[in-house]
Amino acid sequence: MVEPIPSSSPARVVELGPGSGAVSGLIERRMAGQGRRLAVEVNPTFAARLAHRHPGLEVVQADARHLPALLASRGFGDVDVVISSLPWAAFDRAMQAALMAAVSSVMSAHGVFVTFGYSLSRWTPPARRFQQLLHSEFDEVVIGRTIRLNIPPAFVYYARRPHRQ
Repeated sequence: MVEPIPSSSPARVVELGPGSGAVSGLIERRMAGQGRRLAVEVNPTFAARLAHRHPGLEVVQADARHLPALLASRGFGDVDVVISSLPWAAFDRAMQAALMAAVSSVMSAHGVFVTFGYSLSRWTPPARRFQQLLHSEFDEVVIGRTIRLNIPPAFVYYARRPHRQ
């Protein structure tokens, strides 16, 4: 999930729904002290634990739908990579649309949005709706290979170059 983060130049990276921080550590290693990163976690307990475990990470306990205001208040600028662990297929149409609008509005013209889905639910109506939303918001959407060793098996979406409204 962290491959789109440039390893040789500073980047601005936002992580949505980091939870316990499993991906946060990978992002930290990939960035190697370069650039700027922000984690947005709605759960106050997870946010506090994440801030404690990753002292160099700016953690905000907030709803990701408020991403544009959160970034503006911190002078963050356009985001190069957004990595999301949010459960997109569990959200209704309105929540998916609001979150995606927030994400795409803060990304640079060449930004990359990365998230994952589960193979078992890939064909459910909410998951298909999310995939259509990705195609409507981004110039290119690539689905990575299925990681069968993950329980349940999962795959990664890479969405590049958000469409500008």
